Amino acid sequence: MRSVRLRLLVLALLPLVVLLPLLLGITMMRLINRYDELLIAKVASDLRVAQQYFGRIEATQAAEVAALAQSVRFDRAKAEGPEALAALLAREQVAMGLDFLIHGAAGGEAIPAAADVVDAATPEAPSAGLAVFDGRDLAAIAPELAERAALPLVPTEAARPIDRAVESRGMVLLAAHRAAGDGSALVGGRLLNRNLDVIDTMNALIYRDGADAEARTGTTTLFLDDVRISTNVRLFEGSRALGTRVSEVVWRQVMQGGEPWLDRAFVVNDWYISGYLPVSDITGQRIGMLYTGFLESPFTAQRNFTIVSLILAFVVVIAVSVPLFLRLATGVFAPLEQMTATMARAETGALDARIGPVASQDEIGTVARHLDRLLDQVQERDEELRGYAENLNDLVEQRTAELRDANSKLEATFEQLVMSEKLASIGEITAGVAHEINNPVAVIQGNVEVLRAELGVRQAEHATELDLIDTQTHRINVIVGKLLNFARSAEGGEGAALIDPAQAVDDALVLVAANLRAHGIEARVTHGGAPLIRIAETELQQVLVNLMINATQAMDSGGTLGIETGAETRDGVPGAVISVADSGPGIAPDRLATVFDPFFTTKPGEGTGLGLSISQTLVNQAGGLITVANRETGGAQFFVWCPAADI
Repeated sequence: MRSVRLRLLVLALLPLVVLLPLLLGITMMRLINRYDELLIAKVASDLRVAQQYFGRIEATQAAEVAALAQSVRFDRAKAEGPEALAALLAREQVAMGLDFLIHGAAGGEAIPAAADVVDAATPEAPSAGLAVFDGRDLAAIAPELAERAALPLVPTEAARPIDRAVESRGMVLLAAHRAAGDGSALVGGRLLNRNLDVIDTMNALIYRDGADAEARTGTTTLFLDDVRISTNVRLFEGSRALGTRVSEVVWRQVMQGGEPWLDRAFVVNDWYISGYLPVSDITGQRIGMLYTGFLESPFTAQRNFTIVSLILAFVVVIAVSVPLFLRLATGVFAPLEQMTATMARAETGALDARIGPVASQDEIGTVARHLDRLLDQVQERDEELRGYAENLNDLVEQRTAELRDANSKLEATFEQLVMSEKLASIGEITAGVAHEINNPVAVIQGNVEVLRAELGVRQAEHATELDLIDTQTHRINVIVGKLLNFARSAEGGEGAALIDPAQAVDDALVLVAANLRAHGIEARVTHGGAPLIRIAETELQQVLVNLMINATQAMDSGGTLGIETGAETRDGVPGAVISVADSGPGIAPDRLATVFDPFFTTKPGEGTGLGLSISQTLVNQAGGLITVANRETGGAQFFVWCPAADI
């Protein structure tokens, strides 16, 4: 008879020894594939950023050339003569960072190699694009351009074979504007060969975080055909790999096939996770490539370290599990063996449940059969007593279950009753408050009309006071309506209008001025040029007055009420922010997250706990956001942000 202990030990270790390595292998394969996919996705994203930056350079250069061609100073220089025009073009060329700025006749006669860009330009829309100039074209513009463009070719591993030793051509970024009258063109050009400013700026834009390993190994390159004409790839320490060439397999896919390359590639002297994109001139002909990439070795080392760590962890688990299972098996089966011997000796007195038919011949089966025989003997002698005890237990359990259910129902009913009473009380209080407020407001409004009639032509002398009463009674009516609608979804209120945040703050301060004086509080207001926002005037006034009153109540012994307005952009959306700060004790940190909850108040018996919740609802309806924080210098500070209005 095989030991059940050995059988269970094998069953327990089999999944660990066989299935876990299989799962570990599958996991590592998926990890490797996912890791490679993430690296490719990262380099694709970097390549898109580089492409967008290159496009922005083209658009900026075209806009600057067009602005100069349409400027008064350009027309004045043309009228003054060739010398004045040449002096102006020389100054503007330096200011724009161009290598040449030429004004010539229509059709690109001034610079034949730029004819396609010039032909594409119109008086309404300047043109911009890339062009390839040979050495003669560059020398005709300026001899130093031809010298700068010339790059000795450096033998590069895996590059396609060619029969020239120098790259004398230059890739030029052109921008042109055509005049409306005589069709003359103003052409500006920037030679990209050896232009390290453009490529270094692009690299810094893509790999911003200098502390990151990826940033330290990130590279960017501009190719003319397959030659690196501007790059921060290093050939030797401190020496850029200008004149080196791309591998033939990349060149065939990108330059001949016109397809981007997103994969690992050998770059000069090491393997990089690389992205190559074809670059075309204004006619659509492919003339070069744009590249971004980063060293593969740091990521490969990290991936291999992770894999080795997983394997070592598995080995440690196996080494610990086998002795542990052996010890557990001894602890489990030793008591069972003792139970077998004990039951064999105590067949005439022990009580327990039946096991039933057991086919197993191991130790547990023996215990079960002994136990059943003992229970059979006990049942014959104590059947009535055991039956009564079982019935009694059933009755007790049944009654206990009934009492438990009844208690649960009673608790649920009590909770519902408390909630119903609370909601009913809130509704009754809200209706009573609305009634008690609306009646005096109606009396005020009626008496204001009587005053207007009594004053007659003299009411113009008191127009400001009468209008202020009308405005504030209207605001009271709106606030009462908001209070009644608080428990329901927002259905809108007063129509939104263009509001100046600074003016809204000044108007709200007038309403709380008496309260500030009564508490000995000094108001310090700073307006920082906030844009106009779109919100109901009374709703914004309600929010500001509520925040100012809360701040006043937080400074019982006097203090400073600081109010600031200004412009602020959140999540890319321009807007205006109004901050209200007090010099009180601040808000307990554990309550910061609940101050906007309905009926939450720090002044039991004084406030309803609806002020900040209603304020949050009003600001949210206007598309804004209200937040709170404790200041380091003491006191709480609320921020009301609303998006700038479209005018």
